[in-house]
Amino acid sequence: MNIKKIFFVWILFWTGLSSFAQTSRVKGVILDKNNKPVDNVNVFCSGRSTQSNAQGFYLITIPANQKVTLVFSHVSLKKATLLLILKENEEQVFNLVMSDQQEQMGEIIVTNNNKKQIQGITVIEPEIIKNIPGANAGIESILKTLPGVNSNNELSTQYAVRGGNYDENLVYVNEIEIYRPFLIRSGQQEGLSFTNTDLVQNVEFSAGGFQAKFGDKLSSVLDITYRKPTKFGATLEASFLGGSVSVDAVSKNKKWSAITGVRYRNNSLLVKSQDTQTNYTPTFADIQTNINYQASAKWQWSFLGNLSQNKYSYQPLTRQTKFGTIDKPMALTVYYEGQEKDRYDTYFGAFKSTFKATDKLTLKLIGSIFHTLEQEYFDIFAQYRLGAVNSNIGSDSYGDVAYTEGIGSQLNHARNDLDALIVNAEIKGFYDWKKNQLEWGAKYTRESIRDRVVEWEVIDSAGFSINPPIIDLPKNDQPYSSYTGPLVPYQNVRATNFNTINRFSGYGQWSRKENFGKSEVWLNAGVRMHSWVVKGAIENGNTQFTFSPRAQIAIKPYWKKDMVFRISGGVYQQPPFYRELRDADGIVHPNVKAQQSIHFVVGNDFSFKMWERPFKLVSEMYYKSLTDVNTYTIDNVRIRYAASNVAKGYAQGLDLRLNGEFVPSTESWLSFGYLKTEENSENIGYIARPTDQRLKFGMLFQDYMPNIPSVKLYLNLVYNTGLPGGSPSYADPYLYQNRLNDYRRVDIGFSKVFIDNNAGNQYKNWFGNFKELAIGLEIFNLFNNQNAITNTWVRDVYSKNEYAIPNYMTTRVFNVKLSAKL
Repeated sequence: MNIKKIFFVWILFWTGLSSFAQTSRVKGVILDKNNKPVDNVNVFCSGRSTQSNAQGFYLITIPANQKVTLVFSHVSLKKATLLLILKENEEQVFNLVMSDQQEQMGEIIVTNNNKKQIQGITVIEPEIIKNIPGANAGIESILKTLPGVNSNNELSTQYAVRGGNYDENLVYVNEIEIYRPFLIRSGQQEGLSFTNTDLVQNVEFSAGGFQAKFGDKLSSVLDITYRKPTKFGATLEASFLGGSVSVDAVSKNKKWSAITGVRYRNNSLLVKSQDTQTNYTPTFADIQTNINYQASAKWQWSFLGNLSQNKYSYQPLTRQTKFGTIDKPMALTVYYEGQEKDRYDTYFGAFKSTFKATDKLTLKLIGSIFHTLEQEYFDIFAQYRLGAVNSNIGSDSYGDVAYTEGIGSQLNHARNDLDALIVNAEIKGFYDWKKNQLEWGAKYTRESIRDRVVEWEVIDSAGFSINPPIIDLPKNDQPYSSYTGPLVPYQNVRATNFNTINRFSGYGQWSRKENFGKSEVWLNAGVRMHSWVVKGAIENGNTQFTFSPRAQIAIKPYWKKDMVFRISGGVYQQPPFYRELRDADGIVHPNVKAQQSIHFVVGNDFSFKMWERPFKLVSEMYYKSLTDVNTYTIDNVRIRYAASNVAKGYAQGLDLRLNGEFVPSTESWLSFGYLKTEENSENIGYIARPTDQRLKFGMLFQDYMPNIPSVKLYLNLVYNTGLPGGSPSYADPYLYQNRLNDYRRVDIGFSKVFIDNNAGNQYKNWFGNFKELAIGLEIFNLFNNQNAITNTWVRDVYSKNEYAIPNYMTTRVFNVKLSAKL
């Protein structure tokens, strides 16, 4: 559909919506002095009334934009009153402990903070992140249920946003940019994500059109803030996939606080559910800490540190994969020798100092160091047999390979090492001047990379070596005629690189809120600048410079229906990181230019009530014009760049998300995304980009048993149409366009909560020291769908055919999880 037509339909849709009368709501849980739920509490306000249920929960609608009094009364407890001023369609959570000794009075004045809504930022609650099941549970697993965010690999924490790739996403923790390992080529090697969900306080995500204060990437921003503890506490989680422990600590004078987490993960349960039988012994572990020191009312210091060690030992034994059609079922049987031993050690430390010079001026100084030592060693010899499967149901050998159509072998070797050191120093400022907010920053980055690549592959079919298709060699027509010529590996990459990249970047932006009549308008404009130069042992690059203006405008009309309209866009440029400078042969090209994307995003947030509960429909249309594109291929999660800027492209689409209380007091959402992204390399013509995932549907759902609310259900559903891929790595994408099958996955979790803030105390005698305690059962890939991440190509020298054998991901897996909080 033409983007202009989509825009026209979008405008008609929103301007034609019927209006809804808006009020505000107050909800919460009422307890007595023993922290037991109190039922039949009468809650009254402005002629409206309700009662608390057996769990102490209440919900009442009140008039907006005026001071009202909320009255709580019970036959055996003293009355409590609360004065409130809520804005239109706002929701306030108020938990009350009623007394039998004296009446209580309080006051809450809530002003509407539209900051995140105006910026088009999605806010994700930490509780949702901890509860929702997933093979690689955490923040990234939740992101994959959002529109515009795509992934077809449950073992990986990587994700693609609106047609971009895994390298185009910014991740910040406490305003500090986070990096990931370089050499990882498959999801099962990744181990732990940097972000420890036990330490998280706030998660914000933007899928495009973000402000100038965020860094130089093309696709998205994930901004995470860690907690600052106020008292001692501890959490514990254990499951068949590993465990974690975190501890909160605070000094007596409250000036020092620290939160520390230790995690261990073992993916054996998931990896061993795949077709390949293995001896798989991974060790993924890390320790992370966030220390804060409040030196004075104006000065604060903090340290964020992380030590991570991922060991990956993989010894494949056998594999059998069945494929083909009902008429012609086929099977591939592989016998392996050898093993793979990988190791990724990362060390990260960052200091941050915040100085509040005046009530209006705040300055921040940030310094960080990231060091990664990575090795990827493997020698794996595979002998395969390709055959037709006996499909005669009455046969004793039904399902077995009836006869062999092809045999061959393959030897893969690698000795890859990488040592990277990245140092950052940054200063940032914020000034609140009347109705204006001014923000600026300057940053210096030095990246030192030492990289050795030695990997090759030898392929043999029926005893005859196969030459690579892209090298000019004599024709090898064995066994029909003899071959005279050199025997060379099918693939062979050897390179050693020592490179240093120096970067200077900065930004400045202005924000302002205005009132036009009774409507509210927010404005933001800014610019980013980036200069860099690549130096190497063999060749030095030229100094390059980018200039990226960006702007946002949002309008909240004074309508009965609660709506916010947004327009954002600008120039987004991504100067090349080391991975983007290195081509498929391991050669570094120091003068690769920054990829450029011009964003145009139109959005709407529509807040309304359904079933007397709050809902919000968020819709965004976007168009991105791409120039100086550095083309690439994706194999599992490994990205290999052409290290050139010979292509242009575009991405366009529509994202919809409906979230709200489908079940009272719980947040769930439904997502739908449409995407089309194509590229044109050297003016040959437009073809689908590797991340052209055309349709996406996601659902995150939470529920509980009405009569037993401590029994909860969590569901995570993702459906993605197939990605372009699965073709041989050497194939010309203009001659060979193939798509993988659709990705379908449902993960579900059941939890029994023994103790939490809202539960009764029937288990306190057994678990008196716990503030929270729950045990759960998780089922990954509930419907046991076969999802393929790539294809293995088997060549038959006799028939000249190549067969695409899907590499399936994980099957149905059961997991038990215990979580506790002290």
